[in-house]
Amino acid sequence: MTAIKLEAVPEFNKELKVLCKKYKHLETDFKKFQRVLEKTSINFMPGNHRISDLGVTVKTPVYKLKNFRSLDFKSKGSRSGFRIIYAHIIEKEDDKIIFIEIYHKNNQSNHDKPVF
Repeated sequence: MTAIKLEAVPEFNKELKVLCKKYKHLETDFKKFQRVLEKTSINFMPGNHRISDLGVTVKTPVYKLKNFRSLDFKSKGSRSGFRIIYAHIIEKEDDKIIFIEIYHKNNQSNHDKPVF
């Protein structure tokens, strides 16, 4: 099994920092998620969906994790939690995961709406 490198774009780090101020358990929960991601195949993660129709210029697979829960939302139901968008770059030596965006499900529901 190849090693997986985890990186984040600067915008992701800013979004995570803002959300961590509001949700006190998010930082710990995200670190747990990173440890799981390093050991688990992306194809077998529940709630993980590949984003399609990104155009011909985007060759890297981009995924949306729809079921990222935090202890901050314990007993809040299925509509609570965060979504994480990330890219999975497969290289000869190592795989790389780049975190692109994190947001609360209730704050950016327009991401799932079709664009015409």
